Amino acid sequence: METAVKNDAQLLLAQYKKIRKHSESICSPLQTEDYVVQPVADVSPPKWHLGHTTWFFETFVLMPHFKEYKEFNPLYNFVFNSYYETVGARVVRTDRGNLSRPSVLDIYAYRRYVDEQMENFLAEAVLSDKLFGILELGLNHEQQHQELLLTDIKYILGHNPLFPVYSEKEIEANWDVKKDSGFIALPEGIYEIGFNGKGFSFDNESGLHKKYLEAFEIASSLVTNAEYLEFMKDGGYDDFRHWHSEGWDWVKQQQVKSPLYWHFMDGKWQYYKLSGFQDIEWSEAVCHVNFYEASAFASWKAMRLPLEEEWEAASSLFNWGRRWEWTGSAYLPYPRYSKAPGAIGEYNGKFMVNQMVLRGSSIATPEGHSRPSYRNFFHPRHQWQFSGIRLVK
Repeated sequence: METAVKNDAQLLLAQYKKIRKHSESICSPLQTEDYVVQPVADVSPPKWHLGHTTWFFETFVLMPHFKEYKEFNPLYNFVFNSYYETVGARVVRTDRGNLSRPSVLDIYAYRRYVDEQMENFLAEAVLSDKLFGILELGLNHEQQHQELLLTDIKYILGHNPLFPVYSEKEIEANWDVKKDSGFIALPEGIYEIGFNGKGFSFDNESGLHKKYLEAFEIASSLVTNAEYLEFMKDGGYDDFRHWHSEGWDWVKQQQVKSPLYWHFMDGKWQYYKLSGFQDIEWSEAVCHVNFYEASAFASWKAMRLPLEEEWEAASSLFNWGRRWEWTGSAYLPYPRYSKAPGAIGEYNGKFMVNQMVLRGSSIATPEGHSRPSYRNFFHPRHQWQFSGIRLVK
């Protein structure tokens, strides 16, 4: 990238304003009480997301690079630092729901203050390559949290005994994915994997490299609710043969019998969506299944999940983008991967253990945020993302 000039800063400011506004629009249907709830450790309160994404710009852009900046509140580094050991102590993740203070009003004031200062900074800034990269990372970081915001909000409202409606608008629009049940054949050969092109990418996508793949066939469509129901009816959650050992322990301990948000009521299966309870659309792609469930379903079908390099090699041949798709690949570094120094190096590299890769994007992913080389990753037990299943044989 060539050294950015002032005009680049103005374009970046417009993008900054758009992305920051979208985070707040996601939260606009919430009641004040909704901002504070943390039902489980993996879900963060919405107000924490709003504060943390603001802290990122304050900590990594304004404080080290804008000499006129005055820190909004020195305690906020402790409150909104997520996992950056380099930056100092922080609230334990499981305690984020105990943060009744700062208030929601305080956090919105914090956002306004930082946004005003960012506008002042970018109005005059001449950006080096390094600083431009930090700003790009910050914007993509906020987009990642926008996805988490929506999934966390659904978990919060979907575990409220009253199952409140987030929005009357059908955000999780019905999507008939089962155009056919065909498979796409790819020949054996050497394929290039990783980010290759202009624009932003995360460090875990870097390191374009070659992979030899055996011939394989990948499903042109995602597994539907109807297909998954057949797995359930056939005793899929009761047959240990299809499950990894950890997955089988999870099923027994949690007494799981269906995907997250499925409820059997009044003699039929219904599904909690952000727009409220609805009858399940059986032709729609199954959603909110974890890696254990996806892998067990694939085993039941006498197939498997795609490796992440298989998914990437075939991604131009099928439609994707409505469900994050589990792969059979552990989240590991690419060849020649190197962590950046300091806190930025903690962004992805420290999580390259005990996680599985998901590919694609979902209905919660901001427009333009994903690409074929994007590598999402979660622990195999996590169901709360908008995740689905694509099969390989």
